[in-house]
Amino acid sequence: MTPWWFRWTQGLRRKALRKQKIDKIDVVGLEHLRSSLAAQHGVLLTPNHSFHWDSYCLIAATEPLQTPFYIMTAWQVFAMSKRFECESMQRCGCFSVDREGTDVQALKTAVDVLQNRIHPLVIFPEGDVYHMNDRVTPFRDGAASIAILAARKSTRPVAVLPVAIKRWYSQDPTPSLLKVIEKLERRLYWRPQVDLPLKDRVLHVASGLLALKELEHFRENQSGTLSERVNRLSSSLLSQSETRYGLAVRSDLVPERVKEVRRKIIELRDADQGSASAEVQRQWASDMDNMFLVTQLYSYPGNYLIENPSIERVAETLDKLEEDALDAPYPTVHAEREVLVRFDEPITLMPGKDKRISPAELTDQIESRVQSMLHEMNSQRKSLSR
Repeated sequence: MTPWWFRWTQGLRRKALRKQKIDKIDVVGLEHLRSSLAAQHGVLLTPNHSFHWDSYCLIAATEPLQTPFYIMTAWQVFAMSKRFECESMQRCGCFSVDREGTDVQALKTAVDVLQNRIHPLVIFPEGDVYHMNDRVTPFRDGAASIAILAARKSTRPVAVLPVAIKRWYSQDPTPSLLKVIEKLERRLYWRPQVDLPLKDRVLHVASGLLALKELEHFRENQSGTLSERVNRLSSSLLSQSETRYGLAVRSDLVPERVKEVRRKIIELRDADQGSASAEVQRQWASDMDNMFLVTQLYSYPGNYLIENPSIERVAETLDKLEEDALDAPYPTVHAEREVLVRFDEPITLMPGKDKRISPAELTDQIESRVQSMLHEMNSQRKSLSR
């Protein structure tokens, strides 16, 4: 962490947000963060993670406090970045975590921040960007475990602040969305379905792409709703790999099951020292690809767009499809957007071995609060638009 570097790069972050057409960022509840910092508590922020650049929005929302953040960041982000970008991220407080392994160093760093540092720690409990701005995916309990572990041997309280980040379009994105859906239809060798509403075109493309994967893995197309078909394919791929590697199912969360399969393959590959046959190595590669597909499928619950075909959800689904089917590193910036960042009251963990709450219980509290804030933000916006 180099605070002057963090301040110096403020202009670069603002420029990046302007490039993303995020023209307005409002903040609610900043006093909760301000009071926790003034009390010199260890502070953990746990935002939802529904779009790229939400960390920049979080930082922009807290500019009045002029405080840098430590941000736990997937090691893949560093691997995909240039040397200067990596150094800049570290100077701005980012540190890497290997979610496939037991990353002791990342754990120690996070605990140290909460116990001893003056700046807050940010962990996104969803783990990945799922492009669902109305609904959180199940939070993993890593952030809660770190907070409880830090509090046990800390000399100060640890304040866990749930944070909700919500994005809306302030300009109609439809013209840009129509261009993206046409690209996707042509990728499937279809004529553009211009006679259909945009929502139906998106669902049609999603069903077509899923059908291709069903043919690949089941040798035939499956029946049922989109949600049922997604779950069937995902469950089949997970079960096959878990059986192949003798893994017991310890969690209902798909990301946790994927992590266990990937961890086992990495363990076997690291211990192999090149002695495995070509067939075994191909199987490892195939299973790793399948786990990536399961992760993609997990971000398409099947009913997200159907239950509420708003322009926001249409755009989010197209953003995912553009990344997954058109190999876009980032989705198209369709129109002007605005963001609201809301901080909730802290959940305070007192120093010592407080057995009143478990990581699972704390995770449920954080997830519930973030989801409630998203619902309230949507309701308030609907009321204002009437």
